[in-house]
Amino acid sequence: MKPFKSLFNRYTLSIALLLAAACGYYFWDNSHAQDNQARYRTMVVERGDLTQLASANGTLNPVVLVNVGTQVSGTVKKWYADFNDHVKEGQKLLELDPALYNAQVKLSSASLAAARSQLKLAEANAARARELFRQEYISRQELDTSVQALEAARAQVAQVSAQLLKDNTNLGYSVIRSPVSGVVVSREVDIGQTVAASFQTPTLFKIAQDLSKMQIDSSFAEADVGNIKVDQPASFRVDAFPNRNFRGAVKQVRLNPTTQQNVVTYDVVIAVDNPDQVLMPGMTAYVNITVAQRQDVLTVPNAALRFRPADAAPRPDKPRAEKSPEGRKDGKGKGEGPSGTVYVLENGQPKAVRVSVGITDNRYTEVTGGEIKEGAAVIVEDRQPPTKAPGAPGMRLF
Repeated sequence: MKPFKSLFNRYTLSIALLLAAACGYYFWDNSHAQDNQARYRTMVVERGDLTQLASANGTLNPVVLVNVGTQVSGTVKKWYADFNDHVKEGQKLLELDPALYNAQVKLSSASLAAARSQLKLAEANAARARELFRQEYISRQELDTSVQALEAARAQVAQVSAQLLKDNTNLGYSVIRSPVSGVVVSREVDIGQTVAASFQTPTLFKIAQDLSKMQIDSSFAEADVGNIKVDQPASFRVDAFPNRNFRGAVKQVRLNPTTQQNVVTYDVVIAVDNPDQVLMPGMTAYVNITVAQRQDVLTVPNAALRFRPADAAPRPDKPRAEKSPEGRKDGKGKGEGPSGTVYVLENGQPKAVRVSVGITDNRYTEVTGGEIKEGAAVIVEDRQPPTKAPGAPGMRLF
């Protein structure tokens, strides 16, 4: 009986050890899973509305800004309009010293009087020559000579008259008048200053035709310009009114590109109403254009798409495009689209879930397909810093 009893005791001891080990593993596994639950911070996948924006900086400008110049040179004698003055079309803005132009007009007038006197003499000579030729006292050649002198006198009168008209016109140009009705934005000259009209007309005034209608000239990157269309809504802020949000709409996407340091941008014009005229020319505008909107779609935090476990394989350089299992929910049907990876906790361990994504508002991204469902908790942060891998053994010195 003793051998049998000894065998029974050994069998009982083995079972007890196995039960103890199983219980220990069970409690250790539960403790490890709870530690992982506390280690990772998660957020819930929810449904909501998304608005994708394209952002850039621009400058506020009047829709029509007229540069008033001068066609003649001279010294500024007097100005009649200053900064912020409202002017009417044809109103006098500035006057140049007209002394030289008055003298030129008088000179041309005297030349015209002399030419007209010569014309009268030529007319009398031609009439007398015709009478003498009729009576056969002079030859045909002498008659032709007197007629040619008459024609030359008439041409001389026409030439001097044209010169007098030109001199009077230049005299009129010495008074600068407003070509449009508007507001004087800038006065570039002062009394006593000499302006020279040579190959390039100097600017004397800048007049905004209507400050209640303005526009923003902004530069958008080529990656965003493909989504920007005419009449899309836009919002913007200016530093002068940081707590106020202004509205506008895309007026024009200009085809002329600008390249600086291998960066290509396109000028996008935003039409802006300025009824209270608080917006001023030259203000910097921080523009957001609404390029896409989604309502009641499944959204995932962008932090979840960026998260990678410490022991995961390196992320590929470019996102892989794969076919969406569920298709897009925007009415475009199934097709190729960008995809990403999120992680959920399964038995306390991160598990990768592949999803197809749509638009983003830089905080949340639309989920257009994949295995993730509403209410799932996705990992957005690993609270435990990654452990450093042991360094390679150093070179042994002999």
